[in-house]
Amino acid sequence: MNTSALHAQLSQTLGCPQLPPSVGQHYQGKVRDTYRQGDRLLLVTSDRLSAFDHVLTTIPFKGEVLNRLTNFWFERTRHIVPNHVLDVPDPNVTVARACQPFAVEIVVRGYLTGSLWRDYQKGTHTAYGLPFPEGLRKDEAFPAPIFTPSTKAPKGQHDEPISEKEILARGLASARDWARITEAARALFLEGQKWARTRGLILVDTKYEFGKVGDDLYVIDEIHTPDSSRYWMADEYEARFSRGEDQRMLDKENLRQWLIRERGFQGHGPLPEIPEDVRVSTAQTYLRAYEQITGTPLVLEPGDVQARIEKNLRARGYL
Repeated sequence: MNTSALHAQLSQTLGCPQLPPSVGQHYQGKVRDTYRQGDRLLLVTSDRLSAFDHVLTTIPFKGEVLNRLTNFWFERTRHIVPNHVLDVPDPNVTVARACQPFAVEIVVRGYLTGSLWRDYQKGTHTAYGLPFPEGLRKDEAFPAPIFTPSTKAPKGQHDEPISEKEILARGLASARDWARITEAARALFLEGQKWARTRGLILVDTKYEFGKVGDDLYVIDEIHTPDSSRYWMADEYEARFSRGEDQRMLDKENLRQWLIRERGFQGHGPLPEIPEDVRVSTAQTYLRAYEQITGTPLVLEPGDVQARIEKNLRARGYL
């Protein structure tokens, strides 16, 4: 992998896109900047890295990887549920249909790991209203995928676990819509797991967001990326699980574990500084994930991402 290109891009990462007001009403999320104009959204995927609900740094080429991977998966799953994509005018930009989003993230898990394992150890895993037997082991597979939804918190605030009962009681989704959402999420997850297996990976867990236009349901935001999902190397899972060793990961969890181990950070207290070598190694993880999932390496082109976006949007009539 061309690490010189990654180092060269460190000073040119896309932090906060600056597009003119004519593009639309601007909203900044943790990673994406949204510009709304009528029933159309222009979504710019930045290089910002968020962990434990805080934006900590930028990662070279991360936005491009996420946007390309999301659209790879949207193409592969459009037969399961429609998605909001209308156009992809730039590697970091998606033009999308404006939907009315549900204020809840649908987290689907195939294994007991990550934050759920930490909650299980502390006994705080009951917030989802699901039965968990005692004696489960870290990274153990569930008999079938489970849903552990969370609220969709604004940038800088923490997502909170929520049960199906509470979702319905608070009117975050009707019973009919919740049934449709969970059916779609389960189908998307199983399709993602099936494809990942062909690429030597396990899709461990992921999150989905859904929205509606009228009565039509759409999957929105991103799917099956190293930001929104956890991937393990399939050929090492059984041996590592039997020995009680950590799995080989190909996702953002590597950075989360570094924050916990090296900085003692899990979302509280002063934000830690991320060294350049960690930013580069994280970029390498994202690029490896892209190549392994798609079967195609990403050709890196260091440069001014902001200027390229403006040029491509202008060429397509969005600016």
